[in-house]
Amino acid sequence: PPPAGASPGSGALNPFDRRLKRKQKNWAALQAEPAKCDYLREEVRGRGALAGSPRVLTFPLALDVGSGRGYIAQHLTKETVEKLVQVDIAENALKNAVKSEIPTVRVVADEEFLPFKEDTFDLVVSSLSLHWVNDLPKAFREIHQVLKPDGVFIGAMFGGDTLYELRCSLQLAELEREGGFSPHVSPFTAVADLGHLLSRAGFNTLTVDTDEIQVNYPGLFEVMEDLQGKYILCMGESNCSWNRKPLLHRETMLAAAAIYQEMYGNSDGSVPATFQIYYMIGWKYHESQAKPAQRGSATVSFGDLAKIEGLLKRGKE
Repeated sequence: PPPAGASPGSGALNPFDRRLKRKQKNWAALQAEPAKCDYLREEVRGRGALAGSPRVLTFPLALDVGSGRGYIAQHLTKETVEKLVQVDIAENALKNAVKSEIPTVRVVADEEFLPFKEDTFDLVVSSLSLHWVNDLPKAFREIHQVLKPDGVFIGAMFGGDTLYELRCSLQLAELEREGGFSPHVSPFTAVADLGHLLSRAGFNTLTVDTDEIQVNYPGLFEVMEDLQGKYILCMGESNCSWNRKPLLHRETMLAAAAIYQEMYGNSDGSVPATFQIYYMIGWKYHESQAKPAQRGSATVSFGDLAKIEGLLKRGKE
């Protein structure tokens, strides 16, 4: 098990209560018909490159970090992955994992403390899990360490603008009605930091992309109800920040609903909730990988590129 480490006085170094997060995910895994709550994960999987890589056709051994009930595994095939190891902090999620045609081993472990030897896996994937770790740089280093040379990490996580409409509306309402505000939405990593963190962990040939998924609701109360009932609670995504505020006053909620509608409302009366997704791909170095040319070794100037269009026109004539 991971060390206790985090406490309410830990500050920014440990923003999340990992023990609470484990309880939340365990509770979520036992809910009836959990598949109905997977719509956001399904959308992310459909848009990203979480099931493979253009450079390698088959991965003998793969690791799914923060696997939950196996959202990725059910879309993999034996032609892509020969054997899969699923890791999650919640044992109930692994016990209730969706069956897959791939031989699978399930391990209860923390994403920040992967219990595997160095150079073990050909592929590591992670979908919507790493935003809850306290030490993201360490988690990336752990992933890099367990990858074999020329192994690849493919991941997706929530970005810094996730639920910005809800966050802003609640903060403005609390400032107006209560004279201050507390976080009700978890902090997320900025996209400007992601590539740097992956590079510092040792990954190369990086690809970092960002996308947004927008869901429309009748109003703020429907946003909160859906997030708590269908998405956050059912998927184990409740806020587990140490400095979270447990309750919101009724007057504050009414004010937040009016602000939400005024600032972000659509023409048809609905309001949007935005989920920002970061997609990332990084490779562990191997001598067989292509290397950048030495500085000054180019034989063609960028200035010559302007002449290409003229040559093509001349050729057509």
